[in-house]
Amino acid sequence: MTLIPGAEPWTAPGDGVGILVLHGFTGSPKSVTPWGRALAEQGWAVSVPLLPGHGTRWQDMNLTSWHDWYHEADRALRDLQSTCHTVFVMGLSMGGSLTLRLAEQHGDAITGIVLVNPAVHTERLDRFLLPVLHHVIGGLPGISNDIAKPDQDEGAYDRIPLKAAHSLSQMWREVKADLPRITVPVLLFRSAQDHVVEPSNAAYVLEHVSSSDVTEIVLADSYHVATLDYDAEIIVRDSIGFVDRLARGGHD
Repeated sequence: MTLIPGAEPWTAPGDGVGILVLHGFTGSPKSVTPWGRALAEQGWAVSVPLLPGHGTRWQDMNLTSWHDWYHEADRALRDLQSTCHTVFVMGLSMGGSLTLRLAEQHGDAITGIVLVNPAVHTERLDRFLLPVLHHVIGGLPGISNDIAKPDQDEGAYDRIPLKAAHSLSQMWREVKADLPRITVPVLLFRSAQDHVVEPSNAAYVLEHVSSSDVTEIVLADSYHVATLDYDAEIIVRDSIGFVDRLARGGHD
């Protein structure tokens, strides 16, 4: 199957600190590669996997479920854990949902998590039709490239695969139920204007995690795919600071 240009998964070797970076629903590594490359330039090991069903055709996503996406993220995390003494997980949108799930399952084996416009629910009215609709319609028009900065392309599908979307909603229920299990440090970036994920998502996450070390940063000049937008440098700078602070605290 031909990949969307820039959707290739990649890894970079590092010095014992490992960082897993996860893309969003219908997206691809292209949306987080500049972020990941900047982290790798610090000398850290970085893994940016391509989640199953992504990076090819939107129809391929309907052949997968959230369990497939989670298992690939979990596999990549365990690979990092096998060679790194300190591991972080970072994610954009659904990548943030998967990051939360990994933190729920792995506990303090993860040193900290970074979330960019994480999703744990939707306020779209058609969510009530999804349990039935996904049986009769393959996909609906979606929102991709929600980016204020011109000439940016996240390498995402322009349609929402409905079977996959229904599976995503099932994952969200499990993620939300287990948020109090999360105790690791959290750095959360939220765009002030996001046409994909409502502000209530970040608010719910911040209200329900049990972490004592929590920071929220509002991005004034970016839309949903903030990792490719005007505030990308803020995400890079503060992610590096977050990892640097916690990695030093956990290891000499």
